[in-house]
Amino acid sequence: MSGGGENRLDAPALWGGVECTINRVGDQYFDQLELSGHASRASDIELIAGLGLKTVRYPLLWERISPGSGKKRDWAWADDRMNRMSRHGIDPIVGLVHHGSGPESTSLLDPDFPMGLARYALEVAKRYPHIRYATPVNEPLTTARFSALYGHWYPHKRSPSAFATALLNQCLAIRESCAAMRSVIPGMQLVQTEDIGRIYSTPSLEYQARFENERRWLTFDLLCGRVDATHPMWKHLAVDGAASAMLEALVARPCPPDIIGLNYYVTSERFLDERTGLYDASRLGGNGRDRYIDAEAVRVVEEEISGHAAILGEAWARYGIPLALTEVHLGCSREHQMRWLKEAWDGAIAARRSGCDVRAVTAWALFGSFGWDSLVTAPPLTYESGAFDVRAPRPRETGIASLIRKIVSTGDADHPVADQPGWWRRRERIMPEASVFVGSGGRVRTARMEITASLRKARPVLITGASGTLGSAFERICNSRGIHAVALSRAELDVCATDRVTKAIETLRPWAVINAAGYVRVDDAETDRASCYRGNTVVVGVLAGGCALAGIPLLTFSSDLVFDGAKTTPYVESDRVSPLNTYGASKAAAEIRALHRHPDSLVIRTSAFFGPWDACNFVSVAISTLAKGIPFTAARDVTVSPTYVPDLVNAALDLLVDGATGVWHLANAGEITWSDLARVAAERANLSPDLVREAAFSDLGRIARQPYYSALGTERGVLLPTLEDAIGRYFAEASLPSLHPIAACP
Repeated sequence: MSGGGENRLDAPALWGGVECTINRVGDQYFDQLELSGHASRASDIELIAGLGLKTVRYPLLWERISPGSGKKRDWAWADDRMNRMSRHGIDPIVGLVHHGSGPESTSLLDPDFPMGLARYALEVAKRYPHIRYATPVNEPLTTARFSALYGHWYPHKRSPSAFATALLNQCLAIRESCAAMRSVIPGMQLVQTEDIGRIYSTPSLEYQARFENERRWLTFDLLCGRVDATHPMWKHLAVDGAASAMLEALVARPCPPDIIGLNYYVTSERFLDERTGLYDASRLGGNGRDRYIDAEAVRVVEEEISGHAAILGEAWARYGIPLALTEVHLGCSREHQMRWLKEAWDGAIAARRSGCDVRAVTAWALFGSFGWDSLVTAPPLTYESGAFDVRAPRPRETGIASLIRKIVSTGDADHPVADQPGWWRRRERIMPEASVFVGSGGRVRTARMEITASLRKARPVLITGASGTLGSAFERICNSRGIHAVALSRAELDVCATDRVTKAIETLRPWAVINAAGYVRVDDAETDRASCYRGNTVVVGVLAGGCALAGIPLLTFSSDLVFDGAKTTPYVESDRVSPLNTYGASKAAAEIRALHRHPDSLVIRTSAFFGPWDACNFVSVAISTLAKGIPFTAARDVTVSPTYVPDLVNAALDLLVDGATGVWHLANAGEITWSDLARVAAERANLSPDLVREAAFSDLGRIARQPYYSALGTERGVLLPTLEDAIGRYFAEASLPSLHPIAACP
């Protein structure tokens, strides 16, 4: 097998994959290649090659090459991509249908679907005879369920007979496509994929769990010719004469996979629960006999999920056919994405050591995916990044990319944050009101003890300025994300003292330093210039020097006040700085000092914090004032980009884990005047906006000059949600700001 990790005898290969689903909802198509931009970025192949990957699941989808009637082919796009991969020595695992249903002229229920795909497959093989691997249809069982049993995707059927037809049609299409391709490429191998998990239940629903645990293997059982009249699923599929004939055809002429591809996700394991009152009513379902909730086992079952090694072992025992993990992806914060990939890699190695023939692990969704939290049924579609983040002018490498390179080059998946347990291994994952045991509770205690020990041994991130708004937010969010952090206040670490910073780094051995300390009193800085520069500029220089010496990254923060307000459109990273006041000048000097002393520093400019955990931000002060019936005055002629602290901290941590460097702008997308922000806050808090008084900034008695326009935009990537979205979450997540005493603010 080609791929990464061959330098370890016990390691599988590392493959990559591009999320390429084309699913149809009514007459609307959701095309992941278009959504991610990969369809129009030929240079993405060079990015994939740059990761060191030599085998990639890659789409030559029937719908894309043959739109409309399906008869006229346009090969230009495919020719270019296949030629590029050949030049880079990349073996494609060619996918022909990926959660789709073919061109508009056919469907999963069309009797001609199998031969229609086979005719297309034959042309693919003739055009690209170097192909070694193919997946004619991705996840047939999953697609049949979503399209013909649950009605989410086209043709939107909800019946056992439609489900049986859709599943059997896809399996016949796989068989006929393989036969057609092998007539040109005799040695071509079938890599057949399916989503595989396990189903648990309460005692009263054990019958349904048994049924679903048998059904989950149907794709492989059908292709292996096992589903005859003695098979438990025969009676559920042989619903009419046509279905019986298709079943018999697969028994008579099977098409067993050369490699069984298991797609295993955190939520692949399910729990069926008739205690419907414990869950959101929108999740209520049933089987015609009982009503129940189909919940994620990871959120309900006290014992941990099985994990990749156990799933691989189960498949090996059932089939004895070579295996691969063909989709390893997690939509979550960066470190959890990396932890999931590491867990899959380590699980595959463990399975190999136990005797399973595991050929590969696939880093899936290299360019991310869209809308899977809603099963890709309706916009807006949430984006989950992969090895690259496409929310930038050019796809930007994430921490997953560095982990892929590490696996390819060494066979190990080590990284300071990946070495810690994922959220699915932590007790906090459980919904307490619905939790159940399905086995021995001892495993839970053992795992919890191991996790605690792992956190103690992990290298931390060092946070300075622990007592401030930003420092405390970083400590809180690092804890929630399972990132080991040591947060020190100014009293605990004098960040202006080079010797003390050096000693702290040597003692704690952090993998990164986050500077959340700083002088924040903009007006006072005009009469206390020395303190401002010491707190904002000298500190950054000392920390940058210490981090450079230790070879670790530094994350530090700057401000929108480095700009003079001469623009009328949002400032981007490359705009010239020209501060109007001492505070802004100290931040501009700090940027220069950080990047000069440590060019790999990450400098984040942001603006106008507001958040749920402190009483002193503008929004909280405005609400607490208005709630007392006191008028609140704000500038009508100063436009800013308010930034929600949880969004800022989470995005900054992702960038830090990714190894991002240089200057970035992070602010919630949008701009607003201070007076309008106060008015919006009042309306959201059900207070009278009439108590908001507008004033010119010049009439507010402020000492420091400030730009009248300092909204932040970005040319490097929009990573934060909109301001409107952030304000909505602030009011959902904050403790009641009206209870915060104004006197608590400096």
